[in-house]
Amino acid sequence: MSKLVRLSLSIEQPLFEQLEALVDKGGYTNRSEFVRNLIRNRLVEEEWEGDAEALGTISLLFDHHARGLAARLTHKQHHFAGKVLATTHIHLDEHLCSEMIMVRGQAEDIKQLADQLDREKGVLHAKLAIGSIGKRLS
Repeated sequence: MSKLVRLSLSIEQPLFEQLEALVDKGGYTNRSEFVRNLIRNRLVEEEWEGDAEALGTISLLFDHHARGLAARLTHKQHHFAGKVLATTHIHLDEHLCSEMIMVRGQAEDIKQLADQLDREKGVLHAKLAIGSIGKRLS
């Protein structure tokens, strides 16, 4: 485990009370772990702003009866070959499907793929969850 550093900070009482509520609501055992997670989340956001190598998950909801949609979605993923790590396809009912596509690559490339998939006719919803390959988070 890394060497721990102690620090102190000063914040207004109402803000402190909100911090305590967030720590409790989040189920954290202490404020330190909550603050560590805030810092890590911000570092991941910075990786995406700077177009670093990143990890992302694209979640899609679509009508599998939309003409040619499945083939178009697969085609776009093939153009991202070597960067699509895994795809999970779920049949929600007789019309709707969901896919979760895990990708690794430059943040901007991942955003572009998510946007391209979202624009396909028959895709009802697309959401990109940003992640990190973890180099800056330890």
